[in-house]
Amino acid sequence: MNIPLSALDLSSISAGQGDARAVRDTVELAQLAERLGYHRYWVAEHHNIPSVASTAPEIMIGQIAARTSRIRVGSGGIMLPNHAPLRVAETFHVLEALYPGRIDLGIGRAPGTDQLTALALRRSKERLGAADFPAQLSELIGLSSGQLPESHLFAGIKVIPADVTLPPIWVLGSTEDGAAIAADFGLGFAFAHHINPGGAPLALDVYRSSFRASRWLDRPRTILTAQAICGETDEEAEHLASTFELAWIRLRSGRPAPLSPPDEASAYQYSAGEQEMLKYARLHYFAGGPARLRENLLKHVNRAGADELMIITTIYGHAQRMRSYELIAKSWPIEGNDK
Repeated sequence: MNIPLSALDLSSISAGQGDARAVRDTVELAQLAERLGYHRYWVAEHHNIPSVASTAPEIMIGQIAARTSRIRVGSGGIMLPNHAPLRVAETFHVLEALYPGRIDLGIGRAPGTDQLTALALRRSKERLGAADFPAQLSELIGLSSGQLPESHLFAGIKVIPADVTLPPIWVLGSTEDGAAIAADFGLGFAFAHHINPGGAPLALDVYRSSFRASRWLDRPRTILTAQAICGETDEEAEHLASTFELAWIRLRSGRPAPLSPPDEASAYQYSAGEQEMLKYARLHYFAGGPARLRENLLKHVNRAGADELMIITTIYGHAQRMRSYELIAKSWPIEGNDK
């Protein structure tokens, strides 16, 4: 069995530990992930969320790649509607030139924030929808390859450095819509179980059944995410997970805040309405000691038939996250992962 293990990092901000520290911790976590044998390390794009410091993945990718030597580094993802396709093409051509063969370009359709912040990023109400994502993606690929139709307004623009190509592109999604777009373009597909815990099997089936081979891939290629929290014991993991539960409730109640310590989170008095929300929150993560967590994560991957597992670990404190990464890696059959 060879299921590559990768990581997605949101640069979580823990209460009392500072936003800037969260960004620096991400680099150290990536270095640890490389030592432990993780296959990829992706960084997210989110804005105006007090618990998330990952606002500029293109900068973080360069910093992480410069401080590691083997692990693939990428975006999970660049929220394409927030950016001009030309700018994304240029940025990732530069990254590919600096770190050839190690960069991934994960692309998403969502804003990664609230509607007002999305407007501040995009400066246009007309661009707040995701309906034009396929056209934006096509423009991005066409600009990079120099193969935009002659009739296209930007057909004469050259992406520099011109002697490299875009790194491998992955479409990120949590529904069948994203799966269908990835399949139509012949790109890899990464499904966000941590956003939609029930949709992976259907979305991945849609992707595989409608996949069209391309210059990028000759066969479907899938990544499945999981919010994964590991402790020395099952009980410790459940305690650590209380931080995620409270953060999840606060975010969906319009009260986002830095991550609370597990002692504080486990003592939080949930209202009756929050208790109902909590039942749904518990569908969004896997927690346990190494043995239980490994078993549940393998079931998770096999149920969807995914090629690769990408974990997210939203818990309080840098040391605790480092230890969770280590425990998961030591229990996972990483040997033999190929790039």
